[in-house]
Amino acid sequence: MSKRKGGEIIASGLVKEGIDHVFGICGHGNIGLLDCLYEVRDKVRLVSPRHEQTAVHMADGYFRVSHRPAATLTSTGPGSANQIMGLAVAQTDSSAVLSITANVPTSQFNRGPFQELNQHNQADFNNVVRPVVKRSFQPTRVEMLPLAIRQACSTMTTGRPGPVNLDIPYNLFQESAEVADEPVGSSFGQRRSGASGEDVNTVADWLLAAERPVIFVGHGVALSEAGRELTALAHRLSVPVISSPNGMGTIDMKDPLSLGFIGRNGAYQANQAGRHADLVLAVGVRFDDRSASSWIPGYSWNFPTTRLVHVDLDHAEIGRNYRPDLGILADARAFLRQILAEMDRRSVGQGGRLAGWQAQIAGWRAEWEAYLAPNWGQHSTPISPWRIVEDCLKVLPEDAILSLDSGVHHNWYMQYWQARRPQSMLNTWGYSGMGFGPSSILGAKLAAPDRVCVSVCGDGGFTMVPHVLCTAVEYDIPVVWVVWNNFAWGAIRDLQYAYFDGREYGTGFYQGENREPYNPDFAVWARAAGVAGFTVTRSEDFAATLEEAIRLNRPALIDVHVDANIRPPGTGSWELPPLKPKEPVFGKPWRP
Repeated sequence: MSKRKGGEIIASGLVKEGIDHVFGICGHGNIGLLDCLYEVRDKVRLVSPRHEQTAVHMADGYFRVSHRPAATLTSTGPGSANQIMGLAVAQTDSSAVLSITANVPTSQFNRGPFQELNQHNQADFNNVVRPVVKRSFQPTRVEMLPLAIRQACSTMTTGRPGPVNLDIPYNLFQESAEVADEPVGSSFGQRRSGASGEDVNTVADWLLAAERPVIFVGHGVALSEAGRELTALAHRLSVPVISSPNGMGTIDMKDPLSLGFIGRNGAYQANQAGRHADLVLAVGVRFDDRSASSWIPGYSWNFPTTRLVHVDLDHAEIGRNYRPDLGILADARAFLRQILAEMDRRSVGQGGRLAGWQAQIAGWRAEWEAYLAPNWGQHSTPISPWRIVEDCLKVLPEDAILSLDSGVHHNWYMQYWQARRPQSMLNTWGYSGMGFGPSSILGAKLAAPDRVCVSVCGDGGFTMVPHVLCTAVEYDIPVVWVVWNNFAWGAIRDLQYAYFDGREYGTGFYQGENREPYNPDFAVWARAAGVAGFTVTRSEDFAATLEEAIRLNRPALIDVHVDANIRPPGTGSWELPPLKPKEPVFGKPWRP
């Protein structure tokens, strides 16, 4: 037992849990904790962005790349509320973030002090944050802090990772009490539950009997760091792999067995394989509407005609949208190792299987590549989106980290990007929060300082978080932003064109009576903040400009003027009820 301030308990708790970064913004409610963090500044780095949403996105990006949780710190009231969207993104995409929020002092509970929420309960921020975190803890005495820290860290990293909130009345930061240390709570990567032997045998039987199997993988495979096992199983059984956005890179996407993404903006061969498969082994992945063509049979999948094995750590995802023939509650890496071991036991050799299925897929891939071929290698004004993706593929190194925001640019990269490694493609997929891409790339770079980190983001999304420029300069974080400048909320404008006879309203950026396209000069904006700024309006100039921005090894922004009237070809579907979904541009749905 030792007598310590609450702030000292929290600071030492972060050190003990291995949390080495706090992304926090000061306020009257947390200065008592900031003073204690000063004492551990050699072990826990404080990075202070200009907005709390960005703080969470940075912690999110840091975790996705390193698989080490970071903390965020906000003051009582608005600062804490500013985190909500970022926490929702982290929750839906399974990122562990320790959100430390300050609240009003316990002596003032329910008196309506400055920034208290008390309509239904005193100091009621917990009810604000609860839907977007795994758990919100509110210790009200210093003696409660050690247990709360341990339980919070254990909760955010055990099972399906996710954000957890510690909401702490700010008097606790400077008050003292006799407390005993708690053991370490974080268990990320240590508890890996496997499948039963019976289920492993069944899955092995089904895999070996299937004539048209596919493996569908998501973020769960990346989180369990099971890329090696996935690749080994795919090669051993000659089974093709379809990836969700957050699963991209768990198998090298240049591998012949990688079919890419599935859904409306998926690759044709992925949708065709999904439609025609007789067995789908889904591992660590959700069947959300965008990766399942809104669950319309024949567009991406054909359940229940197709046999489904669904493996996930989260029981709530198993059977949420499709009833599996076999549901398995297990960690992705543990399960894949079990299947590989079973193949060893049965002396199943390497490759050479499913020749007919491989040939069929090769034919679909050839059709798709022939359809796309005329669009590559072209220069045009305004710049074609094809050119931007193509030059990024050419210029960025194999181990580059790419972050993408919500917007039409994301659809292009879903369809054509080739992630070579796990944890190298950051997407705001489940909640699709704008501002994630430009912000999370800062956390990614702090997690991987020796790797090239590039954010491709829309003009709309970037203008939501332009203060990321300041943070990059203040903390010398050499990232590159590629602003996809099409002078519109392009993805939504395209929906207006598709469903409402081209009536555009509220989706274009215009100035004056003549409705001239308008955006700020992003390059000048960047230079005003101390960031290297470039404007590219000629397609011939983009690749060299991107190379230069990377070579500088300092924060850089490229404002690329992109043609808003070229859209990626749909190969699946996406429904906006009650509107009738659009048919694929390439390929047709198929039902057995």
